[in-house]
Amino acid sequence: MQRWRGLADLPGGWGRCVATIGVFDGVHRGHQELIARAVTLARQKDLPSVVLTFDPHPSEVVRPGSHPAQLTTLRRKAELVEQLGVDVFCVLPFTPELSKVAPDEFVHEILVERLHVAAVVVGENFTFGARAAGTVDLLTTLGQRFGFSTEGAKLVTAEPGEITFSSTYIRACIDAGDVRAAATALGRPHRLEGIVVRGDGRGHELGFPTANLSTPRFAAVPADGVYACEFTLLNGHNRPALTAATSVGTNPTFSGRERRVEAFVLDVDEDFYGQRVAVDFVERLRSMEKFASSGALVEQMHLDVARTRELLG
Repeated sequence: MQRWRGLADLPGGWGRCVATIGVFDGVHRGHQELIARAVTLARQKDLPSVVLTFDPHPSEVVRPGSHPAQLTTLRRKAELVEQLGVDVFCVLPFTPELSKVAPDEFVHEILVERLHVAAVVVGENFTFGARAAGTVDLLTTLGQRFGFSTEGAKLVTAEPGEITFSSTYIRACIDAGDVRAAATALGRPHRLEGIVVRGDGRGHELGFPTANLSTPRFAAVPADGVYACEFTLLNGHNRPALTAATSVGTNPTFSGRERRVEAFVLDVDEDFYGQRVAVDFVERLRSMEKFASSGALVEQMHLDVARTRELLG
């Protein structure tokens, strides 16, 4: 898969393509169906498929300070899109100038003049252009004018009449600590990526040394609690995922103030300091508690580890 940052990377002699457009945060099951449809249509037309997305999140540019919790880093988004068979992952820098481009200008200048789209596949609730004034109906009308087809795909739900899978819904699940519901909508467990940094060493003193994650600024961190997780080394490591009991919160037993993500990796005596890792949240074990003593905490941690081992083997 080719990865472009902006349209300056557009190769010479670029022909027509099939594109799908969106932020695609989480690349959840609804996104997956949308992208898969674009890939299928592109293959039917013997054309490349293009995922057109934006960075930073448009809401942060339009309304500074309103950046939603991020379900996937840009790197992770590209990896997930590639797994769906996409030919080109194109990231448009979302600038104040781009936010003011009228819908018809966006279509003419970017989709027609630059990408030469033969077809565009979007969700039925898709909006675009300045003030989100562009709709699927407008895109269809413009497509008829400029010679491309438009598909507005239906949104994906668990069952007819049930909750629609969306990035907003998944963020709410994660914020509530319901990582199982989030995984159902994502099609996989929610993942946090980060660099392992030095902690205060208290876990080691208690017999449960942890890998402390420094997560990206806007990362969607689950609600405080203890979780059964899978722990994966990134940056070219081919080791299988490890099992971890992961604590999210401020460590109230020791009057902590800083919110942390601390993973105790089972059956491995290794210092992960400086490594880029991923933690996939499979199941919430319990809420965060303040224990009367460190001994009571250690007793509960043994139970957490046993439950994690039971769930993830």
